[in-house]
Amino acid sequence: MEKERRGFRRIGNKRLVAAIYVLLRLAVILVMVAQVFNRNYENVFLCVLTLVLFTLPALAERRLRVDLPDTLEIIILCFIFAAEILGEIRAYYVKFPYWDTMLHTMNGFLCAAIGFSLVDLLNRQERFSIRLSPFFMAITAFCFSMTIGVLWEFGEFSMDQLFLMDTQKDTVITAFGSVMLDPTMTNTAVPVTDIADVIIVHSDGTEQALGLGGYVDVGLHDTMEDLFVNFVGAVVFSTVGFFYVKSRGKGRFARRFIPEVVEEPPEEGGAAPAETEG
Repeated sequence: MEKERRGFRRIGNKRLVAAIYVLLRLAVILVMVAQVFNRNYENVFLCVLTLVLFTLPALAERRLRVDLPDTLEIIILCFIFAAEILGEIRAYYVKFPYWDTMLHTMNGFLCAAIGFSLVDLLNRQERFSIRLSPFFMAITAFCFSMTIGVLWEFGEFSMDQLFLMDTQKDTVITAFGSVMLDPTMTNTAVPVTDIADVIIVHSDGTEQALGLGGYVDVGLHDTMEDLFVNFVGAVVFSTVGFFYVKSRGKGRFARRFIPEVVEEPPEEGGAAPAETEG
């Protein structure tokens, strides 16, 4: 009773979540041990980061005094594992072309759900006099999701520029237009088509043909694709959330992603409500 009063997770109702949490945590620990033996300390850091991220749902429940739906919590845990362990360490981003697209779509959906939940929780608080309509709640959730997506791309760009990484994956394109190639300097885009290859000239003067069959775009196409699928995920949940609030919480699907406030039980020894005789 004491833990429940303080807003701790009700694990008794979350056996499936607890089982998945233990399995994923065990898998991460095994991967981390293997990376230690391989002396790949960057991947060891990713494993430690994953274990820390796994604790965020429980921390959010305790701090915010909310109960995360099982579906939302399971998806968050699987998302973290898919992004960090499978995507980075197991190189699924390279092995499966649409792995990154799938995760960004899911990220847009989840962030919209989180943004919608935050507004919904504020709407239910009696001490706030402002109440947003279902339409503005959906707009706020959408904007929240897109903002998180943009900040994520800022982080990827920073890592690529500062540490010469490739988080914004390259794209091979065969045509583009550029005003830099306009000899008249009139801001006219000059089309460049049928690009066959890219040749790298090293500092010692040697040339290396990459044999890619096109021009290497370093991140722009990947970023725009990520933001677009984030947009799709955000629109989907914002629409679902709109009709959920419009129908006064009768939607079963949206309810699986929207946290509920944990009502604190009355203090032990408190005065019981007086009974009246009929």
